[in-house]
Amino acid sequence: MDHMEIRTATAGDTEEILNIYTYYVENTAVSFEYQTPSIDEFKGRIENTVKEYPYLVAVHNGKIIGYTYAGAFIRRAAYDRSAEVSIYVAKDARRCGVGRKLYEALERELKNMGILNLYACIGHPEEDDEYLTKNSAQFHGHLGFKQVGRFHKCGCKFGRWYDMIWMEKIIGEHE
Repeated sequence: MDHMEIRTATAGDTEEILNIYTYYVENTAVSFEYQTPSIDEFKGRIENTVKEYPYLVAVHNGKIIGYTYAGAFIRRAAYDRSAEVSIYVAKDARRCGVGRKLYEALERELKNMGILNLYACIGHPEEDDEYLTKNSAQFHGHLGFKQVGRFHKCGCKFGRWYDMIWMEKIIGEHE
C-alpha cells in the first residue's frame, strides 16, 4: 500500500482505532471480548499503553487502517526484556502489507527499548470456521514467530470453544 504512514497513536485516534477493533469483537473470535469497550475505556487503554510501550497506527489517505501495540508480558522484573504484542488491521485493508509494516515498526521500537522476546497470544480453532481461522497464526509465522504453547478449548465465544496459542519471536541477543 503506497503512501502509508506509521506513527504513534494518540488519544484523538481512539474512535478510529475502536472502529477497527469493534469488527473483531462483534464478528470474530479473534478477540475473546464479548462486548466492545466504551470509548472512554478504550481511550484509557491507549493512554496507559503509551506510558510504557509503543502503540502505533497505520494511516493511509488520512484514515487509520490498522494498529499494533505492546505491553508487559508478565509484570515481574525478570520478564522486563519480554513484551506481549497485538495487531489489528481494518477488515478492508487486510492482505495489503499493512500488518507487516506495522509489526516491523513495532519491533524496531521494542528493540530500541531493550526488548529481546516478543509473545503473541492468539485464538486458534481446531478447524477454521466463520468466526476464527488459522490466519493470525500463519501471519505471525511468516514474520518469524514460532508456536511455543497451546491451551485447549480455553475460550468460548459464539457458543464454540477455541484453543489459544502462544507464539514467540526472539529479536535480540541474550547475553
